[in-house]
Amino acid sequence: AVVSTQSGHYGREGGQFLRGLAQRCPQPPMKQLISIGGQHQGVYGFPHCPGSWFVCKEVDRLLNLGAYTDYVQSHLVQAQYWHDPLDEDEYKKKSKFIAEINQEGTVKLEYKQNLMRVSNITFVMFNKDTMVVPKESEWFGFYKPGQDKELMTLQDSDLWKEDKLGLKEMDSQGRLSFLKIEADHLRVPEAFWSDEIIPRLKV
Repeated sequence: AVVSTQSGHYGREGGQFLRGLAQRCPQPPMKQLISIGGQHQGVYGFPHCPGSWFVCKEVDRLLNLGAYTDYVQSHLVQAQYWHDPLDEDEYKKKSKFIAEINQEGTVKLEYKQNLMRVSNITFVMFNKDTMVVPKESEWFGFYKPGQDKELMTLQDSDLWKEDKLGLKEMDSQGRLSFLKIEADHLRVPEAFWSDEIIPRLKV
């Protein structure tokens, strides 16, 4: 993700974490939030673990043990954005990060107010992503509850319909952008940076 603040620009992986930062900690204020491959509805799968064989096997073991146990939620960062569509109730009750910042339980008005302080938000999805499951999470899409085949868009979700984060209102004001890259996860062409990302940071 790339963020523009009053004091300059900085970036890191994890658009969902920087969005959470904007919602929870509005100072210093963000001007632009550009999420590149961030998993805003979480993930349901970990197909291409980037770490060593041992680390990846341990991640798989902990997720299978119980992604929503206190121990796993507290010790495995991937569990914090694990979203099990086959057990939505458990996800909403026990996910300590992604469900919480998506207002799945208690709705915190300040989360919506703080996110709406960001001038513009851009969501970038990799159309050939083999790392993020489902890739549509990069645009706030996800599986319909109760199964893991049929997808729904952000606009089909309660998060949008009830405007829990202010995204619907921001979209009506022309402050949201949804971009696609025809590549695998985080394979950003140089031209995309110059044509799409840099100009947004100058606004």
